[in-house]
Amino acid sequence: MIQFDAIFLVDDDPINNLINKRLLGKTGISQTILEFLGGEEALEKLEEISPSARLLIFLDINMPVLNGWEFLNKYLASFSHRKDKIVILSSSIDFQDRQRASEFQIVAGFLEKPLTLDKINNQLENF
Repeated sequence: MIQFDAIFLVDDDPINNLINKRLLGKTGISQTILEFLGGEEALEKLEEISPSARLLIFLDINMPVLNGWEFLNKYLASFSHRKDKIVILSSSIDFQDRQRASEFQIVAGFLEKPLTLDKINNQLENF
């Protein structure tokens, strides 16, 4: 099974983060699951983490201050050397959001909320 040094949950909804943290904890793919209520906070934490660390980032696209698209642009500007897996996790069912996400090579998947074990396992198979 694939393992990650840490999982980042980047979502402005603390309830979603709590539920997703518990769900991801059941998978055993990482011992470290960090919650961020905004993209800026997550980007700051990335600066502290070794570039060789394997991270899985679940990113909401609809957030105040710094939305998911802005996060992706800032990530590319500062962390393009990293080999992290970024998965969009959104309540959006808009085809244009899926299409826009596919334009970012660093985006490894697009999942609709709510996150489930089946969705996680299917995504991991794609890695």
